This record gives sequence, C-alpha cells and structure tokens, in this order.
Amino acid sequence: MSAGFSRRSFLAGAFGTVAAAGGAAALAGCDSSSHAAATRPAVVPFRGAHQAGIATPAQDRLAFAAFDVTSTSRSELVDLLRRWTVAAEKMTRGEPVGAVEGAEQYVPADTGEATGLPAANLTVTIGFGPSLFDHRFGLAGRRPAALRELPAFPGDALDPRISGGDICIQACADDPQVAFHAVRNLNRIGFGVTAMRWFQLGFGRTSSTTPAQQTPRNLMGFKDGTRNVNGEVAADLDSHVWVGKDTDQAWLAGGSYLVSRKIRMGIEAWDRDRIGDQEAVFGRTKVEGAPLTGRHERDEPDLAAKAADGTPVIAADAHIRLAAPESNGGVKILRRGYSFTDGVDPVTGQLNAGLFFICFQSDPATGFIPVQRNLATDALNEYIKHTSSALFACPPGPADGQFWGQALFS
Repeated sequence: MSAGFSRRSFLAGAFGTVAAAGGAAALAGCDSSSHAAATRPAVVPFRGAHQAGIATPAQDRLAFAAFDVTSTSRSELVDLLRRWTVAAEKMTRGEPVGAVEGAEQYVPADTGEATGLPAANLTVTIGFGPSLFDHRFGLAGRRPAALRELPAFPGDALDPRISGGDICIQACADDPQVAFHAVRNLNRIGFGVTAMRWFQLGFGRTSSTTPAQQTPRNLMGFKDGTRNVNGEVAADLDSHVWVGKDTDQAWLAGGSYLVSRKIRMGIEAWDRDRIGDQEAVFGRTKVEGAPLTGRHERDEPDLAAKAADGTPVIAADAHIRLAAPESNGGVKILRRGYSFTDGVDPVTGQLNAGLFFICFQSDPATGFIPVQRNLATDALNEYIKHTSSALFACPPGPADGQFWGQALFS
C-alpha cells in the first residue's frame, strides 16, 4: 500500500451512502462474446428436467429483476405464470411474445426492441422468494424449510429497496438487448398482478460454468471462480446444485436455490494498492491467475505451504483459502455472477460498480450461508460492501405443456 494512503479512510467515503434503488445502467458497448459462446448453439432449450440458466454455459450479459405480487388472487397469479411461461419460451427461441405492429390504435403485444435479433443463447429462469409463501395464496404449507430470509452477515450494509422479492426473473444472453427485452416484456405482461421491486443489469460474466469457457476477470482484474462447479459433470450438479428427491417439498425436486448479492467494490482504493497486496488478498497472481503456490491458473492451491519465515504462502485471510472447499467441509456452490456499474455516486463522485453475485446450490443452509460466514475474515472485505441480498427457490424445468412452478400450485 502506498505510503500515507489509508484504504479504510478512503472506503469510509466510498461507502457513505447506499446507491438508490432502481434500474442499473450497464456497459453496453461492443459485444464481448467469448469464443465458446460464439460456437455453441444460439438457442438454448427452454424445457427439461432442470431450468435453463443454471448449469447452462454462462452467457455474457444479465438482466435480473425481483417482483412483488400485488394481486391477492391465487388464480391471477397462476394465470400470470402460465402467460409468463409461454412468453419466455418464445423469447428463448428468438421469437416475439406477440405482434409488434398493427392498426393505428393497436397496442403491440411485444415491445419490439429485439426484433431482428437472434436468440443469443437467451435463458430465462424463475425463482420464488420466502415472502411468496405467506397467507395470500395458500402456499404457507408448501414453503421449503430451507427457504427463509438469509441471516445477517458481518459487514452487511443492505438496502431493503434492492433486496428480497416474491419472484425473481434471471435473463442471461450474449446480447444485452435480448436479455433486457426478456425482462421488460415479462414485466409488461405482469402489470396489475406484479410490480417490479428492483432491477439489475450485468455485463462481463465473472464465472465459468463449463471447462470450455475461460475464467473471466472481475472488476478488480483478477480471475475468481476457477474452482467453480463444473456444469458438465452430473455428479457435481447432483451433489451441490440440484435439490434431491429427499426434499421436504416434492414440488422443488430437481430445482435449486438462488442467492443474489450486490457487492459494491471500492475500486478507486483498489487501484491505488500495490500488486503484492492485491495478490495477497486473493491468494492468486493477477495475470496468470495461478494460486500463489503454483504456476498455472488451474493448479490446486497448496493451503499448507509455508514461506521461509514460517508464514503461510497463501495468507490465512486470503480469499482463495476461505472460499475453498477444503476450508468449508467440501461445500461447493455454482457461481454465476456478473459485473455491474450504476454510474457515479453523487455524494462521493466515485464509481458505483462491483459484482452482482449469483450462486445456485441444493441447500443454502449447507451452501452459501456457511461459506459466507467463513468469509467474515476475508481480506477482500476491506474493499467491498454487500448492499443487497435475496434468496429464491427455483423450481425444476417445465415439462411439455406445463408452466413454471406448476407442481407448487397443484
């Protein structure tokens, strides 16, 4: 760290206020599709045993929204889920949800901004929050025991306006306009039944879900998630991601739990720190992404290795150590996060940017929660603040003729 520069004093200003709720402005510049994205099919199947957008090879762009259900009618909610399912399936095929033009007095059924664009590997994934299982729709007895509000974690600075929600929609695609179009149209279809609670755009995926994808870099310039769950290994998915048949709620078998966390980075402070400090924080080299005990990115970290003075080569508070399965009883989660920028903080004049963290697991009580608690002493915490938090239960994929979450309402 440079002489005379205090990271903590810098961050006190950087995080003096929490960004206001509402839509996030993404960097929508030129297409950053990876080679792997360019070579895979442009249409991802919508129906199947599991929802697309979880183990699917991670796309380059994200549009994520949480909704509150404003209607108190169970039948209206079920009807909306039917209409949402039809519309989402059409959009994943690159089709509009309905007519884009017509007579002069006609209100188009599709907003039209994706007209002429390919499907761009669009996936649309739905999840149900704990608050949906109250008295309104007769679902209280169908709430899984694991679906409860996440506990408070050290250092949280959560804004309730951008946390929680009855329902979430995650749209991922290799074209930002295709992803945005999906959420925009579902929001429009939901008028009168749902209201958007909060919304986030993401760019530059920060995780790889298959070996064919290179590990991307976060806004701190480091590769993170090298040891992520492999979405092509069924055994890993069965062990760590998919809810098993032994679940307390049969409607969720084959589904997963989604955790979202908006993590603002003090990147101005980070940009002023020495490379040695940065690498010690992550426990990896910056350029290659290798653990400090190895030479290549995918070398297994040697958490027992000691330096000549007897101190650990990978520090006790290094991110790679605290997040490692070896430090968490073998626990793994499927990370699927994206970078974000919400412009400039009007109070500090600094960038409001960071990581929109998303992960999937078979049970948050044995997945995200213990891992996040283990990160309480993470050296990275000096540079970050968690400003939003949410948990959703994602039902299994819809079979032919079914709508999203049909078994929940059966």
